[in-house]
Amino acid sequence: MNNKRIFLSSPHMSGNEIKYIQEAFDSNWIAPLGPNVDAFEKEMSTYLGGRHALAMSSGTAALHIALKLVGLKEGDEVFCSSLTFIASANPIVYEKGIPVFIDSDLETWNMCPKALELALEDRRKKNKLPKAVVAVDLFGQSADYDLIVGLCEKYNVPLIEDAAEALGASYKGKKCGNFGKLAVLSFNGNKIITTGGGGMLLSDNPDHLKKAKFWITQARDPAPHYEHSEIGYNYRLSNILAGIGRGQLEVLDERVAKRREIFETYKKELAKFDFIKFMPEPKGYFSNRWLSAFYFSEEKEKEKEKRNIDIYRILKELEKENIEARPIWKPLHNQPVFKGTDFFTSSKIPVSEILFKNGLCLPSSSNLTEEKQEMVISFLKRNF
Repeated sequence: MNNKRIFLSSPHMSGNEIKYIQEAFDSNWIAPLGPNVDAFEKEMSTYLGGRHALAMSSGTAALHIALKLVGLKEGDEVFCSSLTFIASANPIVYEKGIPVFIDSDLETWNMCPKALELALEDRRKKNKLPKAVVAVDLFGQSADYDLIVGLCEKYNVPLIEDAAEALGASYKGKKCGNFGKLAVLSFNGNKIITTGGGGMLLSDNPDHLKKAKFWITQARDPAPHYEHSEIGYNYRLSNILAGIGRGQLEVLDERVAKRREIFETYKKELAKFDFIKFMPEPKGYFSNRWLSAFYFSEEKEKEKEKRNIDIYRILKELEKENIEARPIWKPLHNQPVFKGTDFFTSSKIPVSEILFKNGLCLPSSSNLTEEKQEMVISFLKRNF
């Protein structure tokens, strides 16, 4: 066994972070407010092309507030990508909303516009359009926003972009985080840049963020004493963590370039195995390749059987080598906690289920060395 673990997606510090952390200590700004928070928001806004940004304690918190901003109430439905981490849907339930899950397509692995249209038309006929659509940018790649935005506008349903995994990616020249009425980012420990824990809410409407800032600082009314007319939350990002984010943001483009290089190396080295299909990148899309993901094509089922390919056997063998890998997300419509929820697909066999059954995410850290990546590739070649 290799003594040193090869992680799926580990934090990668630049060294610049300590400068901003030290400034926080020197000024005694050890609080969920402060100069680093303000600067991080402004710097992110500049990076994204001017969209207003509000730093928060997590991407999940940002999505929760986004749903409150579109007016989600008990019993309202929200359409959500099924192929995603559960944090994309949990905030719907926080507000006692009802998630309805939408399948993926094989062109992007993201929300299928055809399935979305089926769902919207079904609910229009029932006079029960959803309060919002939450479209996820899976593994660092955008959904098909020309079609999805068009559908949301046609049915007059707000779009929320869950870009938690997609900072640094773009769609037709527009950076992820700029689509929809609201968008969210995550800086969790395994993301392309990290603050350890943190997120952001994004909007073109400054009034949205003014209201959001009120809610996330415990909804304190303007008064000389502690006055509260609404329920609030403790969702602000600390000044120290924002300092880490500032140092990370300075090297974001380098991190994207490195992860794309890692992805292309996997794709090139495993090209001879024609039953392996890596996550595509259609024309006009630019993925940050947060994770290098592929699936075993069911069109090559006989070849898979001949080679005794099973993702859980491979994961078990990788673990013996101290290599961390993971399956593709289990579709949310198949999760026990969401049993009985509605699900829409345009495929005979749901694409999200095919990808989950046959898919793997490989070590993709931007600090992954060529030597360690070669160890992963050599293992895969031996086992295929």
